[in-house]
Amino acid sequence: MKLKYLLILAAFINLIACKETEAKLNQSKLEVEVFKGKEASVNRYVFNNGKSIVIMDALRSSENASELAKFVENKKLPLTHILVTHGHPDHYIGMDILAQKFPEAKIVVAGKEIKDDIIGFSNWMESVGWLEGEPNLKPKSDKNPNGFDYEGKIQVLETNQLTLKGGGTLELEINYSAAEAEHLTSVYSKDLEALFTSDFCYNGVHLWLGQGVDQKNIDGWKNELNKLKAAYSNTNVTIYPGHGEKSTIDLIDINLKYISDFENTIKTSSSKEEAMDKMKKLYPNWEQAEFLLLNSVNYHMNLKENK
Repeated sequence: MKLKYLLILAAFINLIACKETEAKLNQSKLEVEVFKGKEASVNRYVFNNGKSIVIMDALRSSENASELAKFVENKKLPLTHILVTHGHPDHYIGMDILAQKFPEAKIVVAGKEIKDDIIGFSNWMESVGWLEGEPNLKPKSDKNPNGFDYEGKIQVLETNQLTLKGGGTLELEINYSAAEAEHLTSVYSKDLEALFTSDFCYNGVHLWLGQGVDQKNIDGWKNELNKLKAAYSNTNVTIYPGHGEKSTIDLIDINLKYISDFENTIKTSSSKEEAMDKMKKLYPNWEQAEFLLLNSVNYHMNLKENK
């Protein structure tokens, strides 16, 4: 009788092991592809495990988003989530096109603060006429009942993890000081040994230090970069920035140096033209000088002049 129970127990354990092995075989390896936007040199990340797809951020324009939609359609896999990392338009303007192309996909954020930032920025853009070229992103209202329903369409995730259908988990973090944006999301993938910093890091692209990035934000930005450096310094993590090419942990030091150089440039320059010239000489091959750098210099030189 004892032998019979032992055999039953062994068969049960073997059955569990077989099911675990089957489950692992059914989970494909997680991969990520970079889709580079044409505007603002901004990146979109497409996570794919062979069973489903998750997109991180949604590009700066509907035109770019349409190209991204074709890229995803060619994968012939379901797009389940569109994760927006923060409330800057170069990271979410394309979400309407993606939502139209993939109606089953959920637009999600890691915290209510980010949803509020998106709504606030969109309302402001509408008030100054910046959404005339993107009419589908004008907020839904009594005057515009066919506008984009930010409140209804953007969902706040209940946990700090986003798991793809078929395997692969993205770990989300939003507990940061105000930096390049008031609230930012970083994404870590153990499967890829990769940290997706969103706009904490840029690579070969001038940082946005323009309107909204005052000295408090700059100090917070440097503080959070130093924390990320300490957290990942003893790993082989790959850094995927919000703008520019992927890199190593050294990218954090590059961004810290850029911020320091920018602060010193503003401090020692007597005009916007002088500040622009100094930064271009320090970073001659970096992209978006006439947009990101120009607006950053103008903003901080104006602050300096108005003190």
